[in-house]
Amino acid sequence: MHIAPQGAAAVPDSQDVNFFTVDPWGAAMARLYLPPPLYAHLMPHFETLGGLVGGALDGEAAAADRNPPQLHHRNRRGEDVQHIEYHPAYLSMTRRAFSDYGFAAMSHRPGVLGWPSAMPAAAKYALTYLFVQSEFGLMCPVNMTDSLARTLRRYGSAELVARYLPALTSTDMDSLRQGAMFMTEQGAGSDIANTAVIAEPAEDGSWRLRGEKWFCSNPDAGMALVLARRGDSPGLKGVSLFLLPRELPDGTLNSYRIVRLKDKLGTRSMASGEISLAGATAYLVGEPDAGFKQMADMVNSSRLSNGVRAAGMMRRACAEAIFVAQRRVAFGKRLIEMPLMRRQLTKMILPAEQARSMLFQTADAMTRADAGDEAARKLLRILTPLIKFRACRDARKVAGDAMEVRGGCGYIEDFPDARLLRDSHLGSIWEGTSNIVALDVLRAAEREGALPVLAAHVAGLLGNARPDLHDALARAQALTQAALGNPALARQAASALYHTTTAAALHWEGGRLPCPARAALSALVLHHRLAPRDPLAQRDDTAQEDAVLAMF
Repeated sequence: MHIAPQGAAAVPDSQDVNFFTVDPWGAAMARLYLPPPLYAHLMPHFETLGGLVGGALDGEAAAADRNPPQLHHRNRRGEDVQHIEYHPAYLSMTRRAFSDYGFAAMSHRPGVLGWPSAMPAAAKYALTYLFVQSEFGLMCPVNMTDSLARTLRRYGSAELVARYLPALTSTDMDSLRQGAMFMTEQGAGSDIANTAVIAEPAEDGSWRLRGEKWFCSNPDAGMALVLARRGDSPGLKGVSLFLLPRELPDGTLNSYRIVRLKDKLGTRSMASGEISLAGATAYLVGEPDAGFKQMADMVNSSRLSNGVRAAGMMRRACAEAIFVAQRRVAFGKRLIEMPLMRRQLTKMILPAEQARSMLFQTADAMTRADAGDEAARKLLRILTPLIKFRACRDARKVAGDAMEVRGGCGYIEDFPDARLLRDSHLGSIWEGTSNIVALDVLRAAEREGALPVLAAHVAGLLGNARPDLHDALARAQALTQAALGNPALARQAASALYHTTTAAALHWEGGRLPCPARAALSALVLHHRLAPRDPLAQRDDTAQEDAVLAMF
């Protein structure tokens, strides 16, 4: 008599899996993109974090998602003292991210995780990529703290840097002050020229901000960068960048209130709210007429972080789907042995690995740009909107397909799939919707001269190999040039550039690891995402699928 599988055989559960050690490319990609001494130093940290992702951290993320923060307007004595109450699980994750791993500090100062100097972007994003496989929401405050520190160092006065940077980059929870970005208003989301919050000069050299910000994540942060209009100055040139501390130098709270918290689809662990500014004290950052341009520095850093987080979520979604497919038996076979399932898994792994390759390529460009390399600066300028545009869109589909692999169990909140799917929709909205970011790709190409730099970079990855991808690169360039005169082509052009770049990166990685599976992924990018397709034609990608799935 046939006995149907029960328990773990019927409902595979990845709890307590180490998501770093089960990742077939985790160690290999870190070794490829990190300096050898740093790679060796970080390996124990990767392995420990991978265990947390499948264990304690994952449990905390689920608990914090079920118990979102609560805003209290008064204390129990009736005093008008606002505070946000966070679930203990969220506070534990906060300690892990800001203190144990020092994500917000590691690019700015030495000593984090015992490393004697500030770490390159590839190290920070490799660790972030792993952490976010459990928790997406918290990584928004982490990124904003890191990005605020970066922007303050670049544009802030020496006095402001000395006063506020140490608290932003602290790994001590008592002295740490988290960062935020208050930019969005009801009538000014992506259209910054509509900013209505007013900044008025004060006699002591500071400014007073009045008005409302509509969507502010991490609203109780220790400090925020805020866009505000100087009096009646019109247009973008009238919008300046200000540093808004939660506490004034004398220890009193600044004059702004959290009106309410948002009830969000995803990232429910982390608070987002509305802010009312009632003459709040703020300090001008950088040039008065360049507020938007300077804020764009923080926005671009956040866009890159969104792409990194989307890549990490796709990796977790794929890991869950593969774990189930390897263990669940139906019709006498494991799911992973079935042709349609193998194709479905490969189509999930493909965009996930494209995003991982783009993550490391962009991180490398950031490190070189920060060292003064002008070509790398232009490359970073176009790679950033590319990964934000495409990886964040791909994450929504990959998360949905992973839920389907788990079936009905994937649709319930007992497993991580539902949370991954909800959180995956964030990346395409925050720091610019898909249309806005696709147009920013064109802006980088036209105003920054980034297109030929990107083309030279992709050609360098390919060398004399892959004439098919060299041809795709030429066509992607031509499409982008056409889009400069016809913005309706912006999304198509951005996708073409992204797919060409990632196909080249996968080819380059495949030759250096060496790894036939990444070369197979490069071919699949060309076949499925760049080459013309006849939907009625038969296509056999079995060889490439077998090469990819052999890694798992």
